[in-house]
Amino acid sequence: MWAISLIGIGAGNPDHLTLQAIEEMKACEVILIPLKGAAKDDLAQARRAICARVLPDSGPALREFTLPVRDASEPDYQRRVADWHDAIARIWEEELRAALPQGGRAGFLVWGDPSLYDSTLRLAERVAARMPLELRVIPGITAIQAMTAGHAIPLNTVGGPVTITTGRNLRHNGWPEGAESVVVMLDEGGAFTAIDPEGVEIWWSAYAGMAEELRLSGPLAEVSERILTARAEARHRHGWIMDIYLLRKSR
Repeated sequence: MWAISLIGIGAGNPDHLTLQAIEEMKACEVILIPLKGAAKDDLAQARRAICARVLPDSGPALREFTLPVRDASEPDYQRRVADWHDAIARIWEEELRAALPQGGRAGFLVWGDPSLYDSTLRLAERVAARMPLELRVIPGITAIQAMTAGHAIPLNTVGGPVTITTGRNLRHNGWPEGAESVVVMLDEGGAFTAIDPEGVEIWWSAYAGMAEELRLSGPLAEVSERILTARAEARHRHGWIMDIYLLRKSR
């Protein structure tokens, strides 16, 4: 019998780890670390640094593996993602069987929290269909929490709702109907330029919660270009970027 622990690690800052997350990491026999190419080696390095900080010298072992890339030639987005997830699930199974031939517990360190715009739970479901698998999930600090903490703002207005969406949805569908506060994640860059900026405030963070964190805020019409410039410069400097922002309409 194999077991997987999906352990939320926050935004990559070791200080974001909960005591529960640390104890779960120590209980694993191996920690599996995905590699996403040289341009994103910082992500793997952050996981290595977390392990070095909290794990004893006696283990668990770290095992790194290379992730496949999405097939850009597939025009259907949902199909492209589904095929990609199937390929990753096959690699997960191979890695689990190779690292723990007699069964045991492996840990995956999940950016943010496993429940929010992350695919590891869906991947684990695919793996469970291929081999006997027990699943444990340890929550982590989300990028939303890191963003609002960095800006020292509440997520919602008094009694107000919050909509969480993606850059793709904002760009293609516009401002969500009836929304007051909108959190945008997984933006390929500048989806906020697709909406009417009149009366909209933005709080933008890149690398939220990390040492490299960048923050800009203000009326969308005034800071939009500054955010686009800062984002492009940061992506060029690091080779990758994770950013998130909160949009809010004035009452």
